[in-house]
Amino acid sequence: MSRIKQDHSRFRQIVRGKIRQNLKKYISRGELIGKQGKDVVSIPLPQIDTPRFKYDPKDTGGTGQGDGKPGDSLGPGNQQPGQGKEKAGEGEGEKSVEVDVTLDELAEILGEELQLPRIEPKGQKQVVTERDRYTGIRPVGPDSLRHFKRTFKQALKRTVATGHYDPANPIVVPIRHDMRYRTWNTISSPQSNAVVIYMMDVSGSMGDEQKEIVRIESFWINTWLRSQYKGIATRYIVHDATAREVDEHTFFHTRESGGTMISSAYKLCAQIIKDEYPSADWNIYPFHFSDGDNWSVDDTAACVRILKEDVVPASNQFSYGQVESPYGSGQFIKDLREHFKVAETDCKVVVSEIKDKEAIIRSIKDFLGAGR
Repeated sequence: MSRIKQDHSRFRQIVRGKIRQNLKKYISRGELIGKQGKDVVSIPLPQIDTPRFKYDPKDTGGTGQGDGKPGDSLGPGNQQPGQGKEKAGEGEGEKSVEVDVTLDELAEILGEELQLPRIEPKGQKQVVTERDRYTGIRPVGPDSLRHFKRTFKQALKRTVATGHYDPANPIVVPIRHDMRYRTWNTISSPQSNAVVIYMMDVSGSMGDEQKEIVRIESFWINTWLRSQYKGIATRYIVHDATAREVDEHTFFHTRESGGTMISSAYKLCAQIIKDEYPSADWNIYPFHFSDGDNWSVDDTAACVRILKEDVVPASNQFSYGQVESPYGSGQFIKDLREHFKVAETDCKVVVSEIKDKEAIIRSIKDFLGAGR
C-alpha cells in the first residue's frame, strides 16, 4: 500500500470514529438529509482541523529575526495572552471540515453502532453479480484507462515548473512520467431486489414535527436497506379517510383535515404487492407511521384481517411506528399488540413507539434489529 493510501486510510478511520461518537446527534437532528447527494453525504466535523503553514508578511521578529529570549512569543508582536486587539466579530471562528461519506460507509457505521445483523435476502440471493467501481488514480495502467484530464494537468504542471511553458505558444506534450490512469475495485453484490412501501397518516392530527420524525427515520432505514440489496424500489402512500399513492415530496409535505381510516392504506399496499412485487422474488418491507388514531373498531378489525391475509405473509417484515402526537389517541399500537405476538422473535410484525426525535435511534434498532 502506498504512503498516500495509508494516510488516507488513517484519516478515514478517524472520520469513522468521529461519526460513531456523534451518530445519535446526527440521527436526532436530521442534519445529514439536507446534505445528501446521489451517493454521498457531507458530514460537518468541527473537531477535525487541517494543519497548514501560513506566510506572515509582517516583519515583526520571531525565529531567526532580531533579538529574542527563551519564552518570548513567536506570534506577531509581543502580545500577551488575554490582550488581543481584535474587536468582537472580527477574528476567525472555529474551523469545521465537511467530509464526504458514501451512503455505504454510513450504513456500515450505523450497522456497527446499533449492532444490526446482516439481512438474508430471499429470491435470487444465490446469484452474485460483480461490477468494477473506479475509485482513484495511479501512475501506471493500460491505455484504455488513461485519464486524459489528469494526464494533461500533470504535464502542464511539469512544463510550468521546469520553465518550458510559453504562453505565446502553449504546447504541452505529456511524457511517460505524466501519465495517469484510473484504478478500480471489484464489488460483489447479491442479485436481490427489495421494495420499501411507506405509508403515513396525513390527517389533521399529524403535524410537521411528526412528519419530520418520519422523514428522518425513513432516510436511515433506506440507507441500511440499500446496503443490503443490489436494487431497491421505494413507494409512498398517504391516507386519511382514503389512501392514494404519491411521490416522495408529496409524502412528506401533504396535510389533510379529514378523518382516519387506516384500512384504506393497507388495501392499497396489498394491491401494489399483488400486482407488481411477487413475494417469491421480492423482499418486501411495508412501513406504516401514524399517531394511533383510527376511525372505528370495525376499521381496525379490517386492518388486522388485511395484514394477516395479504400483507404480512408476502412481506419480510411489516413495521408500524407510532409517532406521539398531542391529538392522537395512541390506540392502534395496542390493537396490533393484541392481535399479533409482537414480542416473539419469529413474529413478522414489529411495532415501535416514537415519542420524539431522541427516540428515532431506538426505533431504527426495533425495526432493523431482527435482520429480516
